[in-house]
Amino acid sequence: LRVYGDAEMVSPDDVQWQALSEAYTSLNGARQIFKLNIDLVQTSCGYAVPYMNYQGERDTLKHWTSKKTPDELRAYQLEKNAASLDGKETGI
Repeated sequence: LRVYGDAEMVSPDDVQWQALSEAYTSLNGARQIFKLNIDLVQTSCGYAVPYMNYQGERDTLKHWTSKKTPDELRAYQLEKNAASLDGKETGI
């Protein structure tokens, strides 16, 4: 799957965060929401793509964040997530 278009990152301190976050049942530990403006979607045949079965939701993040205060979560994000893996600033 290839998706073409542009995206806007909304962080928790953005004025749009509250309205957008209401669409999700759980945002524990969320660092951003991406608003996507998709112009084109391309798919391929998938002949070599393996079958995968849905096994359920992962609850590890929910358990981990339940043991942290909002201030502790923010401090962790500032320390660990200020840059992407390729070194670009994330806007956190």
